[in-house]
Amino acid sequence: MDARAQETQVKGTQAGAAGGAGPSSGGAARGAATGAAAPSSAAPSALRRARDGRPGHLAGTRIGGLVRALVARIKAATRLELSPINRRRLDNFRANKRGWWSFWIFLALFVITLFAEFIANDRPLIVWYKGELLSPVLVDYPEEKFGGFLAVTDYRDPVIQDEIEANGWILWPPIRYSYQTVNLELPEPAPARPSWAMDRETRCAPYPKKTEDKNCTIWNWNWLGTDDQGRDVLARVIYGFRLSALFGLILTALSSVIGVIAGAVQGYFGGRIDLFFQRFIELWTSLPQLYILLIVASVLPPGFWVLLGVLLLFSWVSLVGLVRAEFLRGRNLDYIRAARALGLPDWKIMLKHLLPNAMVATITMLPFILSGSLVTLTALDFLGLGLPPGSPSLGELLAQGKANLHAWWLVSTAFVTIAVMLSLLVFTGEAVRDALDPRKSFGGNDRERP
Repeated sequence: MDARAQETQVKGTQAGAAGGAGPSSGGAARGAATGAAAPSSAAPSALRRARDGRPGHLAGTRIGGLVRALVARIKAATRLELSPINRRRLDNFRANKRGWWSFWIFLALFVITLFAEFIANDRPLIVWYKGELLSPVLVDYPEEKFGGFLAVTDYRDPVIQDEIEANGWILWPPIRYSYQTVNLELPEPAPARPSWAMDRETRCAPYPKKTEDKNCTIWNWNWLGTDDQGRDVLARVIYGFRLSALFGLILTALSSVIGVIAGAVQGYFGGRIDLFFQRFIELWTSLPQLYILLIVASVLPPGFWVLLGVLLLFSWVSLVGLVRAEFLRGRNLDYIRAARALGLPDWKIMLKHLLPNAMVATITMLPFILSGSLVTLTALDFLGLGLPPGSPSLGELLAQGKANLHAWWLVSTAFVTIAVMLSLLVFTGEAVRDALDPRKSFGGNDRERP
């Protein structure tokens, strides 16, 4: 009995140890079940580790990491990092709501007019003809491609339109006139009134099928009428805005570069160089600009670059005095003297240490120089001394309005376009001037000063 009792006690002790120190057999069973389940739950994690260790998965992970690192570097490189002063200047520019919105409106109008060929054109954007996709707005196709015999295709011809629509379809721009397209379906002699000022019977009278004609639609309207040659005024305004803006921007950029270089050389070196340049500028500005334009126009054929070159001869002097004064003031400052003592070359001192200070005043004047360039171009075109005849010029539109006082849409359209363009530039210039004002950039606004 004693031996049997000792054997029973040993078996119970072993069962309790296997069950995890439990006095009952239920605890032992649960412990055994838990111990048996542990390997099965550890199996998925082991499989996952084995899968992650495969070469393909490692390569994918590395590629993903490289892509994320590359994207982060691109974002860091394109992020505009501004100093506290420039950030305050940008905030001052945004605070001027009139100038801020004027800048974005002018920029939006300029960007839109850059795609004038896709907005106002007498050529379709896309033509699908006999299973072939064509783009007449980009490529000149001869008329023989559509069954004709002319070298240039007139897509406004009803015969060509019927041929294309019988074998495909046409996608037109919103305005079906270019700046030099003559409208042959005018209901009255040119200059004709805007189409919205006429009734439907009057608008459709020149078409063969009158009001039932497929071309007598709103897409063929002359929204701002026509000029004295039957050309659409709205199309000429769109192209004229782009031409004037590009001319003014190029002239302003080139004249600013030349003026900054000349003023920097004068102000930094001073002495005889400054004296010589000042006398030369006085003589150069005393030349009659209008007579020189007349002489050049009589010798050279009129053109965009010819006019730009002639105006550039005189417009570069507008910034010379301003930049010269900034360089004269800064060349004797302590940090400039220290740069000279360290042996820095003159061009590096001028470019890295003096020019940034002079650019504040220069940038302030740029919008006003741009507006002056636009006024000069408009005035010369009005006098007939500017761009070649037929160019989409706002000054030429003003001249037509003066010659046709009964056509109120000519002079009113030109006046409103020029007034809006110059107003946007002037408002932008005022905002830039206030943003770069040292009193606001360094010491807050004027109210905070005693």
